[in-house]
Amino acid sequence: MVTLYAAKGSGSAAIEAALRIADVPFRSVEAASWEPGPGLEELKRVNPLAQVPTLVLDDGMVMSESAAILIWLGLRYPQSGLLPADPGQVIRGLVYVAANCYSAIGIIDYPARFCAPCDDAMSARIRAAARSRLHEYWRIFADQFGSHMNPGQPGALDLLAAVVSRWSGARAHLKETRAAFHAMLERVEADARTAAIFQRHWPKE
Repeated sequence: MVTLYAAKGSGSAAIEAALRIADVPFRSVEAASWEPGPGLEELKRVNPLAQVPTLVLDDGMVMSESAAILIWLGLRYPQSGLLPADPGQVIRGLVYVAANCYSAIGIIDYPARFCAPCDDAMSARIRAAARSRLHEYWRIFADQFGSHMNPGQPGALDLLAAVVSRWSGARAHLKETRAAFHAMLERVEADARTAAIFQRHWPKE
């Protein structure tokens, strides 16, 4: 059985949903870098960056980075539909989210890592600029990759977009600027196989 190191409201939700779609049983270990505990120490032994999601396969191989894990799952379990028969644009979209959206969120969450010295005023300016850039990345994603998504039968790209767009105000921005794409994300989350996962990670009021 594979082991998924995960945290509520994190990118691990996409991997959990993908494992469910691929019908792959897994053991989940709660491990967040912001919450010290045995799960975090266990995670550090397999991933020195202590990032979630991290997936440890039954042969001991470690997979990290959300896009890489989703691509591996799609290739390993082709019957799952996580990747289409011709996956070029979906793989491009997955890497786009990882390289652009994920990285911008890292700056928003931890601005002090990217400047020195960094006081509160500088942190606020960095966050504001990075958030504006993140929202632009999502507008471009909607225009470039929306046609490669399939919310009726969610695959890897649908899952990663639905999860990562949850952060830093992207959903509210997309609802205003790309309403049709925003509706697609909501359909992805409503899929019968994974709706409970999204609800657990992001409970609705």
